[in-house]
Amino acid sequence: MSNRNDLVRLLAERSVKTGNFVLASGRHSNVYVDARLTTMSPDGLSLIGQLGLDIIAKADWRPEAIGGLTLGADPIAYAISYASARLEHPLRAFTVRKQAKSHGTGNQIEGPFSSGDRVVIVEDVITTGNSALRAIDAVEAAGGIVVGVLALVDREEGGREVIAARGHDVVAAARVGEIIELQRQSDNL
Repeated sequence: MSNRNDLVRLLAERSVKTGNFVLASGRHSNVYVDARLTTMSPDGLSLIGQLGLDIIAKADWRPEAIGGLTLGADPIAYAISYASARLEHPLRAFTVRKQAKSHGTGNQIEGPFSSGDRVVIVEDVITTGNSALRAIDAVEAAGGIVVGVLALVDREEGGREVIAARGHDVVAAARVGEIIELQRQSDNL
């Protein structure tokens, strides 16, 4: 099985729940994706690291750093950075705070990020696209060049299109529809 298929299976088994939920966007949904149940597990991290590198290579983005809005993006960015250690040009991981610190250096971006870096923004789940856009805005304000957005799951609710309308290429490792379909197939076995 491919890393992508294995990841979709893990997301179906662990991360997608049905019921009545209020999302971070304030929207109501009968599907909730808690990607952290996959992204913070050893097997999930291992799959995500290599799959993320494969997606980035296929997109030909050639970044120097990878990161996104804390907390959802953190394990994804770290897994991809770790998996890249063996490459000629490994990727540095960073975290974008929801707001700049009011103490210390006052940074909004933490980690080995530098102005001028070519950056892939990571998102665990795209719904409205707002979290990715907040990370994009912070990176661009700090002098970073966003070359693409990598989402673990696209909820297929228009967020991907919102990000693309701002001029950013978006690639999702999985779509919520295919994860739910796999759950249905598993339930019927």
